Amino acid sequence: MKEVKKYGIVVWVLLTLVTMAGCGKSYEVTDVEVIPEPVTVAKKVRSFTFSNSTRLYYSNLGQNSQTAKYITKSLRQMHFKPRVVGHPKGNTLVLELLNERDSTIGDEGYRMEIKPSGITISANSERGLFYGYQTLLQMFPTDATQVRYSKVTLPECSIVDYPQYEWRGCHLDVSRHFFGVKSIKRLLDLMAMYKMNKFHWHLTDDHGWRLESERMPKLNSVGSWRPDRSGVVWSDIEPATDEEECTYGGYYTKAEVAEIVEYAAQRHIDVVPEIELPGHASAILAAYPELACDEGKDFRVQVGTYYPSTAVLCLGKEEVMNAVKGLLDEVIGLFPYEYIHIGGNEVAYDEWEECPRCQAKMRALKLKEEQKLHQWMVSEMSKYLAEHGRHLIGWDEIAEGNLEDGDVVMSWRGTQGGAMAAKSGYRAIMAPEDYCSFDYYQADPKYQPISIGPPLTLDRVYSFNPMPTGLTAAQSQLVWGGECMLWSEYINDWDYAEYMLMPRLCAMAEDLWTPCERKDFIWFRHKIVSQKLRLSALGFKYCEGSFKPIVKTSHEHGGKCIVTIDTEVEGAFVYYTLDGTMPTLESPTYTAPLELESGTLLRLRVMYEGLPKEGTYDYNIK
Repeated sequence: MKEVKKYGIVVWVLLTLVTMAGCGKSYEVTDVEVIPEPVTVAKKVRSFTFSNSTRLYYSNLGQNSQTAKYITKSLRQMHFKPRVVGHPKGNTLVLELLNERDSTIGDEGYRMEIKPSGITISANSERGLFYGYQTLLQMFPTDATQVRYSKVTLPECSIVDYPQYEWRGCHLDVSRHFFGVKSIKRLLDLMAMYKMNKFHWHLTDDHGWRLESERMPKLNSVGSWRPDRSGVVWSDIEPATDEEECTYGGYYTKAEVAEIVEYAAQRHIDVVPEIELPGHASAILAAYPELACDEGKDFRVQVGTYYPSTAVLCLGKEEVMNAVKGLLDEVIGLFPYEYIHIGGNEVAYDEWEECPRCQAKMRALKLKEEQKLHQWMVSEMSKYLAEHGRHLIGWDEIAEGNLEDGDVVMSWRGTQGGAMAAKSGYRAIMAPEDYCSFDYYQADPKYQPISIGPPLTLDRVYSFNPMPTGLTAAQSQLVWGGECMLWSEYINDWDYAEYMLMPRLCAMAEDLWTPCERKDFIWFRHKIVSQKLRLSALGFKYCEGSFKPIVKTSHEHGGKCIVTIDTEVEGAFVYYTLDGTMPTLESPTYTAPLELESGTLLRLRVMYEGLPKEGTYDYNIK
């Protein structure tokens, strides 16, 4: 009897523990801190509490649709298992595809109403519902996937939201360094969180061919591999030798490409493949030297710094264009999206100038300069893609010639190429490197992992406006959007890739989604604090940011200089001295604008979370 009683006590304790574990914690959300910032947010006074008793209702959307399955899985990851019901009642999350089109929100927008009786997200499309749900997700606790919350109280509010630009892209170079399927999916997850919708996949370059090819199998057996230089800084890599074995690289099989395309589609992301032609062709020519102007030249997959790229296809050989069209056929078969990127940038014409076949081709086409031969090839590829229901995107070098109907210019050397395209009646995507190259340092290079370009801070990225000045209203409509670019010369592992992307991807997302008049860096900086917590909980890497003080000066009539100081990172404190000594915790803390005499040495040091960050920064007041 005693044993039975003891057994009963044990069962009771276990049941109690299970019940307590199931109860979880409660959490109250007090503000709408989401990225990108919605078009309008109207907060009200009441609230709604989401719990496991909250039901789920899909209106005009099947439970087996990709969006419905994504939402159900996502809620389960946050430990909520709402019952799907056939009719909307109180305490329900309603996801509604509208019967009548709402012209205000367009194809990708949504409306969200959070009331004491429940939540309704409505949209014209599944994509709009997906984005509305991403906004709702960001209102949940940052650690909701790690901690079991029994109740989450959300503020009553009304949100109307839609993107300013249709093209909200993120580029990834996998030629310099190969990243596996798991890493690509992590990037797609990040893009989905922030409503980015175009994954620009840079698959080929001088340093490796990354796409399985049945027509040209040597692209994989030869062109996808190079000698291993792991552990050597990119700029210090020595050229390959004949004795070295090529063991570093890889490529995506057709099955892996299909898996990634499907994973992206579930997140309403279009995959845009880039096959770099006709330049940056070292990997192609290492595998098929017969496609070069000089077949006897020693071509090999490049192992490090290599610029300018003189490896170009010979356009005087008929078999080259046949090979190119065959490769395009394979790309078309793998990627369902309408647009294919063909590169077309940084083409060196030296080989063509010396090649009798290329010169003969130019005479036959009545072309007077090699640049026109380049434009001829771009035009041929554009026509071929159009015959197969696709369209061409190229870097802004293609805008220097005549474009075909449907061609799109991606402007990376500033915005001039894109502006020129729009003025000529063609679509343009803005990706100027001084705002969009995320392989550039994020902060003072002395305190960051080695990278390739000058500091491109979060503040700088946030100031990006894709719309060039000087366009008419009609021309402005042709500016399709923009994208950030992650070239991978110095980025040889995925943790570092995430570090370079985040949180700058958040700034780019807001640049491309949010109206300019709704952007506010101080508010954005505040939101980044919770985003970092969310990223940490999900296991993503990120950079803390730049701790170089942001100093602005103005002069009064009396001759004194008014100095204001801020930081990119919320919660950082700036200590200063005026006598040339090192700022310490005992030094004055900046709290209000300073009035300083000309000639004063202002020395600054930033402290964050109790620790000094970066170095000392000096400003000579003039």
